[in-house]
Amino acid sequence: MNTDAMARFLTEFPNLLETLLVGAEMTVVVTLGGLLISVVLGLAGAMLRMAHQPALRAIGTFYVDVFRAVPVLTQLFIIYFGLAQVGLKLDPVPAAVLGFGINGGAYLTEVFRASIEAIHRGQSEAALAVGLTRLQSLRLIVLPQAMRIALPPLGNFAIALLKDTSVASSVAAPELTYRAHMLVNQTYLSPQIYLMVAALYLTMSLPLSQLVRRLERRLERGRAT
Repeated sequence: MNTDAMARFLTEFPNLLETLLVGAEMTVVVTLGGLLISVVLGLAGAMLRMAHQPALRAIGTFYVDVFRAVPVLTQLFIIYFGLAQVGLKLDPVPAAVLGFGINGGAYLTEVFRASIEAIHRGQSEAALAVGLTRLQSLRLIVLPQAMRIALPPLGNFAIALLKDTSVASSVAAPELTYRAHMLVNQTYLSPQIYLMVAALYLTMSLPLSQLVRRLERRLERGRAT
């Protein structure tokens, strides 16, 4: 880095940081929105995959197979550009949230299904024996235990989703990477700006990583006792 570039970077640093922090805030919004939709769709998909009716199982399997096989970037293009062709124009941020949510739901479907199936069937049978309905047994007995099992992979999924939101810049969602591209085009300080971006992603993802590890340790202690 030459002296002129360094001096210009130091001069521009407050403005650069302010712009990138706004992008980081939007990254968190997209991550949380996508995570919420992913969890809802994942639970619904798991119920479909475990349904007794073959038609419902087929719907769940189709959802998982299709949306896990197609790259999330392609899905974002279909939602943002494709839906606009049929008169349904979404703004970049809602399109990104929806795309990440639908894609993530396909992954979480299998996480939740495996977690539910890990609960011994005898617990459901005992709940039915004491007068609970199947829905009550699922809601009160099975799901709380299954969610404990699913927490570590769910945390890892959240970390991956936080990083994957960078591809939302391809549909002009004003998240961190998109704003970094804009700043680079304006200032030509690409090494410095992208180092700042990397530092911000670390700042956001490291606390999540710590939380996931803490949850895993707590679950391990619970199993040991």
